[in-house]
Amino acid sequence: MEFFSRKKKSISNSQAELYGHPLQFYGQPPLENMSLTEFEAFAVDRLKLLKTVENLGVSCVKLSDQYTRKLDSESKALHFVYRPDTDDRKPQTGPSDYEKRRKDHISHFILRLAYCQTEDLRRWFIQQEVDLFRYRFNNLSPKQKLEFLHKNNLQYDTVSVEDKKILQDKLVSSSYAVSGVKVEDQDFYKVPFQDALDLVRTRKVYLKAGYAYIPHQDIVTIVINDFRTRLSKALALTARSLPAVHSDERLQPLLNHLSHAYVGQDYSMQKNVGKISLEQIDPLSGKSFPLCMRQLHQSLRENHHLRHGGRMQYGLFLKGIGLSLEQALQFWRSEFIRGKVDADKFDKAYAYSVRHMFGKEGKRTDYTPYSCMKVILSNPPSQGDHHGCPFRHSDPELLKQKLQVYKVSPSGISQILELVKGMHFQLACQKYFDLTHNIEDANFSLNHPNQYFIESQKVLGGGKDIKREADTPQRSQESSATSGTSATSATGESAANASQGLAEMTEELDSFFQDA
Repeated sequence: MEFFSRKKKSISNSQAELYGHPLQFYGQPPLENMSLTEFEAFAVDRLKLLKTVENLGVSCVKLSDQYTRKLDSESKALHFVYRPDTDDRKPQTGPSDYEKRRKDHISHFILRLAYCQTEDLRRWFIQQEVDLFRYRFNNLSPKQKLEFLHKNNLQYDTVSVEDKKILQDKLVSSSYAVSGVKVEDQDFYKVPFQDALDLVRTRKVYLKAGYAYIPHQDIVTIVINDFRTRLSKALALTARSLPAVHSDERLQPLLNHLSHAYVGQDYSMQKNVGKISLEQIDPLSGKSFPLCMRQLHQSLRENHHLRHGGRMQYGLFLKGIGLSLEQALQFWRSEFIRGKVDADKFDKAYAYSVRHMFGKEGKRTDYTPYSCMKVILSNPPSQGDHHGCPFRHSDPELLKQKLQVYKVSPSGISQILELVKGMHFQLACQKYFDLTHNIEDANFSLNHPNQYFIESQKVLGGGKDIKREADTPQRSQESSATSGTSATSATGESAANASQGLAEMTEELDSFFQDA
């Protein structure tokens, strides 16, 4: 891909063919020119969509009416493809089908670049893309499904009405999905048996002369397996090309931060500084801190010290909940001098870093508290560290013991550990929130430790917030672009410079927190 021109070009024949169908395997990378601002906006929007897919996958039954309805709504709001079989029956009020499919295509490849870097990132990306593909494939009409299969060289022909009548008894007895349903009302696909081994292994299809006869409800299994295999191989190939991509100074900072992107409230914009007193921190830690911050607070109180990773994560969180600079200096000094650090050493080795974090030293940047994605995916803790995400970085048995100490019910612990096993770490934290606040289902999607604190205060305060401004700006922690409209108002050069500056500032802050 090239990203240096913002001029609109006429639709080429290849583009028209590529976007002629609402679904694709993403086998052909985009070759058109686009600006860096559009690049960034597309990536953030797709990340929002995939986060919705992840949350709905656990909170709803996949492909249920509720699941589909919510995913329809999110896709529509972000201008992605949704319910393609109904688009043509309604007047166009927003982007055209072509523009939606173009955005879908390009944004997939952008996140492919960002999420190919580690095994954890690849696994998460594949799972969400597969679920999104399944939702879209099931929304296709029978005609569109057949067109998709043939377009992608999946020569799975539909079984004729005559053949279905001849094989009716065998199809019903071998395919539980059509039990109680008239065979003539169902579409069946004739597939080489080697392409349907999962269904053959579980004896869900009828076999004859080397072919499996698959009802339309199950053909998605074959297509998804193919999609998963192709995407897994593509991500491995993309990872090999990363050195060349990272050599481009325009893209490297954007891609580095995309995998840690946060797309919610900006908690660096403080309207309640000083509202939290030092005396409140201990009781609040047990009632309203997420498990990661509760763990850091407890370790600090016990050891009177935190290594630089813990100080950064916890210090920025405390700043985010309203601790002023003066309070922060008093908090860290009083705790450290109880250990092996005297007051003079603290002032020389640590005080500057606290002031810097509040934007009073160096470049005077207002640093943002870490999002869940950043805590989970960056700077994993080593021996002696206490930062990170307990749901991601703790041994399951140790996590279980910790939850028992915090009086989480046995059934609740089982639910949390099941989410952890499925690598749904933020959802596990949200379940922890529900259990510790005695509510059935929190009416928010957890993405940030400071969001956890604010929502906890709302619940404990009977729905009242801690007087934070309701119109706090929304943004990505790693980028300022949150929509196509706002993104196109800036130049590609400014986006690259801003992201590069963010990377440099983060590195500078890291250095200030190194142990003396």
